[in-house]
Amino acid sequence: MAKHRALRWGIWFLVVLGAASAAGYWYWSRERQNGEEKYRTEVVDRGDVKMTVTATGSISAVITVQVGSQVSGIISRLYADFNSEVKNGQLLAELDPTSFQTIVAQRRADLLQNEVQMRNAEISFHRQERLLRENLAPQSDYDAAKAVYEAARAQVEQSAAALRQAETNLEYTKIVSPIDGVVVARQYDVGQTVAASFQAPTLFTIAQDLTKMQVQADVDQSDIGRVRVGQPVRFNVDAYPEEEFQAEISQIRLNATSNQNVITYPVIIEVPNPDLKLRPLMTANVTIEVAVAPDVLRIPNAALRFRPTDETGNGGNGRLAGGRATGSYGGPTPEQRTLLAAEARPGFGGAAAALAPSAGGSSTKRMQTVYVLGGLDAIRPAGIRTGISDGKFTQVLEGEVREGDRVVVGLATARVGSSSGRPPGMGRPF
Repeated sequence: MAKHRALRWGIWFLVVLGAASAAGYWYWSRERQNGEEKYRTEVVDRGDVKMTVTATGSISAVITVQVGSQVSGIISRLYADFNSEVKNGQLLAELDPTSFQTIVAQRRADLLQNEVQMRNAEISFHRQERLLRENLAPQSDYDAAKAVYEAARAQVEQSAAALRQAETNLEYTKIVSPIDGVVVARQYDVGQTVAASFQAPTLFTIAQDLTKMQVQADVDQSDIGRVRVGQPVRFNVDAYPEEEFQAEISQIRLNATSNQNVITYPVIIEVPNPDLKLRPLMTANVTIEVAVAPDVLRIPNAALRFRPTDETGNGGNGRLAGGRATGSYGGPTPEQRTLLAAEARPGFGGAAAALAPSAGGSSTKRMQTVYVLGGLDAIRPAGIRTGISDGKFTQVLEGEVREGDRVVVGLATARVGSSSGRPPGMGRPF
């Protein structure tokens, strides 16, 4: 009997010991979950912060000339094609000159006829002049002869001008290159009709020097105040996605364009192209470095957006060291909204617009709050003044964080356990 009683007490002891072990494990897991694993953190370190402005643009030669025709006609010959290297004055194409030659011949005949009439009028004028001198002719006959002679002389000059115009049009049937360069486009073939009515049609497009290219990048009006002539630029093109090209801003033009209420300014970037990799009309993805802060204390941008909840555990499941939280994780602060809006803005590198309004890198200081991990279940707020940002990191000018501190950037995964708060493995209450 005593043996059975001892066995029962042993069984109850094992049950109690197992329950206590399960409860202890649950409590330890909860404390661990509420501690370091509850928050995602990153380390405050030192490094370079480069504030950038991004834009897109097209590549073109520095000097590109569109060669057209001032007269209409049928193209009879072509002497240049795509990628042809041409010289200044070289013949590129010819229009059919037949009709223009006919007009020249007609104008020459008109000039000859008017010259004969002028000589006849001159003879009559001089005869009337002699008769008037000897008082053998009235003054009226002399005046009439003089008027006929002057009109004939004016007619000769008019015919000569028409002849020069016809000869000029005949010369226009020969299309010549105005510069040394390479033909990058040809719009007409032999036999096509060129109609030069209100404007000269473009026959050839010639790039002067393909070893010197330029990128015209469209920069948003919110970023143009930070862009300066001489700033370094890097860009890439789809043809060489792994290669980064270096360039420099040469001009910021004032002729802004508006596209769906978006105002952009053209920024001209000079690009050396000695190996001819870059070609006209390639799309360039441009990054302009507008401010650089080397070897500074920096903090992840995600830490500037994080806000814990209060001690009730509504969404945050945590507490602050030394007091309650000042914000709510569900509602961003005004500083967060500014930062998020800046990062979401297209064509700009990260949150630089919100954090660095000046172009020279000496941004207006603004106070922000981050949260530093102080223990297993405690975080503390820390005030900092921020500088420029590159979209991932933000410069820390001064504040309550030091190199090596772990700042909270977000919450970890949800806690393991039932919603009723019972230890895992415990049955439902009866």
